[in-house]
Amino acid sequence: MDLRSELLKSIWYAFTSLDAEHSGKVSKSQLKVLSHNLYTALNIPHDPVALEEHFRDDDEGPVSNHGYMPYLNNYILAKAKEGTFDKEMLDDLCWMMTVKKNHEPGLKDTVCSRKDSFKLFCLFNLLSEDRYPLIMIPAEVEYLIKKISTAMNQDWDGRLLEDLLSHDPSLQEGMSVWQFLEHIRSGRLLRITSVDTFSLTLDDVFQEMYHNVLKKGYMWKKGHMRRNWTERWFVLKSSNISYYVSEDLKEKKGEIPLDKDCVVESLPDKEGRRCLLCVKTPTRAYEISASDQKQRVEWIQAIQTALRLLGEGKSSLHQEMKLKRREQRGGSRRSRGEVQITQELQEERERQEQQIENIIQHQREVEAKRREQEEQERERQREVQRELERQLQEAEKVRHCVCADIRAMNLTADVCQARDTMVEELTLKEKEAEQQRRRIRELEMTQEKLEVALNTEIQARLEEERARLEQERLLQEEEEKLKQLQKLQEEQVALQQKSQLEITTPAKPSAIDAASQELQTLRETRERSHQHLEEAQKKLEKASCRVKHWNVQLNRLLGPISPGERFETHKNIKKNHAKPEFAFASQEFISKFQPDTNQQSPKFDSQSSEEEEEEDLPGHMDDFSLSDKDKMQTQENRKSC
Repeated sequence: MDLRSELLKSIWYAFTSLDAEHSGKVSKSQLKVLSHNLYTALNIPHDPVALEEHFRDDDEGPVSNHGYMPYLNNYILAKAKEGTFDKEMLDDLCWMMTVKKNHEPGLKDTVCSRKDSFKLFCLFNLLSEDRYPLIMIPAEVEYLIKKISTAMNQDWDGRLLEDLLSHDPSLQEGMSVWQFLEHIRSGRLLRITSVDTFSLTLDDVFQEMYHNVLKKGYMWKKGHMRRNWTERWFVLKSSNISYYVSEDLKEKKGEIPLDKDCVVESLPDKEGRRCLLCVKTPTRAYEISASDQKQRVEWIQAIQTALRLLGEGKSSLHQEMKLKRREQRGGSRRSRGEVQITQELQEERERQEQQIENIIQHQREVEAKRREQEEQERERQREVQRELERQLQEAEKVRHCVCADIRAMNLTADVCQARDTMVEELTLKEKEAEQQRRRIRELEMTQEKLEVALNTEIQARLEEERARLEQERLLQEEEEKLKQLQKLQEEQVALQQKSQLEITTPAKPSAIDAASQELQTLRETRERSHQHLEEAQKKLEKASCRVKHWNVQLNRLLGPISPGERFETHKNIKKNHAKPEFAFASQEFISKFQPDTNQQSPKFDSQSSEEEEEEDLPGHMDDFSLSDKDKMQTQENRKSC
């Protein structure tokens, strides 16, 4: 906002205060006095005949606002230059003219003194909208009151402004300066517990926003000639840094001019001084010592802000912030409630997606561990299989050696009998090997069934989790719809009570039926979701039972493998004949694989469908020799399934 617009706001109050009849016109004699005062306040040379010459064709009657504006622009505001006058003096002149008519009777026995009211008047003009009559919208009111509360070390209570706006809806469009001052005095915008504290705080805010004081405080400055350190009160504005003897600003000791070529930087500790900073201008460098590290950082940041404003050709930080807030309000037309609801829905959606993602990640980790265990188990089975194949190869080699030795040595009948016994034992070994291969095939089939059961369990668990989340979402929506229905019913009851006092009119259709229908639909949907959840839980229970069953079968098959049974004819072998050295070694090897007479070969019949195979496989597994513990566990699993 330019200088002319700022000056017009205060002059508008002075012009309207002269309009006693509210006709929009002011007599020329009053305008002469106003113009003379404006010349003085703006430090412009007086032109006593300019007003008469401007209105020479309109000697009768008062002058309107539109008629006075050309003269005001051409002869007064066009000659005003920033820096040549004291704007606070002009605002005080306009305030003195308008306060007698609008605000003077209310100044008695209030928390706001005349001086504090003037400062609030200036801050109101600074933050008001650029349209007439001047008003300040609730967003800017909240910004100013929050800034004052923060400076007073109080928590901002937004309920005061919300209650005021709800009590008087006309304030939604904005409030005038007199309404603003009245609400401050009555405590409807700000709770003032101490008048002195409020005055001091308001003065700090006034200096910062109105006089563009970016920062102020005590620091130590190194002299230019005597090179000694002296404590001064520094005041930083966008164009200079002034320093005084004390904070009362009575004795000014000097000024540091700022421009776009200035640089501020921190210095290392020296000469017994800490927290040093240096402001370098084109003519000299100023060394300053702050009280602590925090103050040094704050001063450096504030000076850099002032240099940035100078580089951008701006003179006021708060004017820039006001324009940014106005652009943000113009860019977003949605109400605060809609934005909040959208954010809540977005957060709820993100939370649900995160939960689903966590569940999926957990299932992936479980699946990875399961696959790793299965891979380890397969590797162990392959090792067992390789060991069995190695043993079979050794047995085959032994058999060939025995046959070759028997044919070569042409043994006697006893040797032939031993050879027959050896052949029988080798045949028994072949049966044992066939049994082991059959058992390996059963183990592989069991592993496949276990994998299918685990996959089914994972799918059932995911389906159950999705159904549970859907159930929670429907419950939440049902609760919200129920609250809406209750609110509509309460509103209808209130309307009915109100209608009892007035003339009876035909009832209009309300939104209660629609809300009830939506609530009933949600309940039916929730019932279907509950049934879906129960079905998913049953599937999960059935899948877990199958996984448990196949785990039992897999653990049983992974037990130690007992050797095959011997032929009964082996007991009748005669051992009184001499045995060659190689035959004796073969007999020792075969004795290591002496079979258990209680073990029998199982029969495994494949079925056409997967369900028949799952039902028949436990029955085939019963043909194997199980321990008592495995048998009991298998029976319990069948009962639970």
